[in-house]
Formats: sequence, C-alpha cells, structure tokens
Amino acid sequence: MKQKTVAVVGAAETTEMGKIPNMSQIMLHADAALNAMKDAGLTAKDIDGVATAGDSPVEVAHYLGITPTWVDGTSVGGCSFMLHVRHAAAAINEGLCNTVLITHAESGRSRVGARRFSRDPASQMGQFEVPYGVTNPPTMFTIPVLRYMKDVGMNEEDLAQVAVVQREWAAKNPRASFRDPITVDDVLNSKMIAWPFRLLMCCLVTDGGGALILTSAERAKDFPQKPAYILGTGESCETPMISQMEDFTTSKAFRVSGKKAFDEAGIKHSDVDHLMIYDAFAHLPLYGLEDLGFCERGEAAAFIREGHTRPGGKLPLNTNGGGLSYMHSGMYGMYALQESVRQMRGIAPAQVPGAKISIAHGVGGMFAASGTIVFSNEAP
Repeated sequence: MKQKTVAVVGAAETTEMGKIPNMSQIMLHADAALNAMKDAGLTAKDIDGVATAGDSPVEVAHYLGITPTWVDGTSVGGCSFMLHVRHAAAAINEGLCNTVLITHAESGRSRVGARRFSRDPASQMGQFEVPYGVTNPPTMFTIPVLRYMKDVGMNEEDLAQVAVVQREWAAKNPRASFRDPITVDDVLNSKMIAWPFRLLMCCLVTDGGGALILTSAERAKDFPQKPAYILGTGESCETPMISQMEDFTTSKAFRVSGKKAFDEAGIKHSDVDHLMIYDAFAHLPLYGLEDLGFCERGEAAAFIREGHTRPGGKLPLNTNGGGLSYMHSGMYGMYALQESVRQMRGIAPAQVPGAKISIAHGVGGMFAASGTIVFSNEAP
C-alpha cells in the first residue's frame, strides 16, 4: 500500500481489564467498539467495514447494528488484528469501504460466553503432534526455545531478564495487571510450567478487549484525536505445526512479514523509536528482535540484558508491560497495536519522548503466522 494513505482515528480498550465475570465475550466486543467509536466521535451508523478474529465478524456486526460493505474474518491467531489493519488499509484505498472497525474481545479468564477450544483430531496437528503430548502453548513453544538456547548459548537467566524488564514498564502503567517489581531470582523461583518456562515467563490469562477505527488519511484530519498513520505493513505464515518449522531458532513468518513492512515503510532500523513485540512467552521478544533485524542472531539476550529495551534505553520495547505483565486475554495482537497508537498520539502512560515511528509486531499460533504494522504520527 502507499504510505500514510490510511490512519487509525479511533482506538480504545474495554472499560475494565483483567477479571470481568459480569460481561460475556460479545459484550466485551461491544464495550471496546463503543469506546473506540466515542474516541473517534462516531456512531455505529458511520461504520461500513468490520473485522474480527476468534468470533465471527457477522456476530459482531449484528450485535452492534452495523450493516457493512466490507467484512474480514481472517483468523490466524494473536496477530490476526495486524492482518486486519493491513487488509482494511487495502480495502479503504480500493474504495470498498470508508470507515473500518476492528474488534478483539476474549473472556479468557472468566470464560463467559467464550468459545470452547478443541483440537480437531483430523487436523495436521491433531494427527502428528497431539498424540505425542504437544497439546498446548507451553508444550509447543518449548520445542524451538530449547533449540535456540542450545545453539546460541542462552540460559534461563536471559529468559528471566525479559520478564524483569517488561515489569519495569508495567510499573508505569496504571492499567497493568502486575506492577510490583520483580528480579531474575523471582522469575527463576516461580512455579515451573514446562521446561524452561516458569510461571513469570508465561503470559497472563485475562478478560478484556480492544478496538480500532481506520479511515483514509484525507479524512483523518477531521477527527478529534491525533491520527496514527499506517506507514508500512507485512504478513506471512509458515506452518500449523511447531515441529515443522524450517529452523527452530528463527521464524520465517517473522522475517518475511517484518521485511515487507520495513520495505513498504521505507525506513531503517535506526528510524524506529518504539517497538511492540508480541510476548506470549519470554522468548518471543528475543526472536522478534533478531528476525526483524534489530539484533544479529544470538545477540538479543545481551541487547536486553544491557538495558537497551528498558525505560531510558535506545529501543523502548513493550512499553505497556506486554503480555507478561499488562494484559493477555488470549490473542494479544490488539493490545500491541493499541500501545503503538497511544505512543504515536503521545498519550501512553510510559510515553517515549519524541516518538515518531512505532512498530507493532505479532505472532499467530506457535510461530504459525505473523503480522507487522509500522505507524507514524507525522502527517503526509
């Protein structure tokens, strides 16, 4: 797509986050959507494009009273919302719709009105991985991270350091689930989940959601909030089975999606002021830093250990606290996008001074898919 032809003009999360037993999943969609509409000064009648994942966009549109001319139900895991942003930008540029609402909501903790998760025994994963005990995220993500640790010489302390630094950011965020400082020893002494992951290396399980509203850059100047312009986008996928990754120490989907977004945006790594990398588990920021090209292979752990991603560092990373400390209802990509938008608006709780370019990078499934969005707050 052409740079800065589409912008985010509305962005909001659910009114409450964390544990919300009094709201069903579809109610969380509506709460986030109505908050985003209020943020943009719009109503449901102004929306003509709807996208969501996990739940059906048909259900969301009906519940909100929207009759869209463009619908996207792409669902490839937690980065689906990055793909929705990319697809919505293309649709707006093509004239298929004018104003797109993208919603995410999950009753991940309370499970009120949430869909039951089941693994189809006829699927590739159901046939070739599940019978051998590879059944859930901790038992899937351990496979690549153990190979990565062996090949690059990374240890448990390096994984723990990721969680420690992100808690530093969470301490600055009033809406973060966990804000108390932690040490590497705290992480290493927390409950073992699946080697090498301990409890504080694993994402939260919460209730909540978020929504974005996109329109053309030409219209964006007429909205009440500062626009976050889409500068570049990328998406890709590799395999539905963690065992079939081309290389356990790097994500092909990350590399392809990231390069596409960088090339489209026409930026260098030194241009990036702020970075969000989906962190369902502590190893994902390490893969993201290397596969996006911010670090050479095997150097990401030292990059974080040396303080480059923490408050005051040269590459602020996961400034909301991430999926490890801020929020993780199941499909975290929406929350990464929300923080990028806040940073571009200059209203984030842990605002990066003078930030002009932010990247939100997501994973879908267990390295199955990826989406990358480059934002800018400078008008075209």
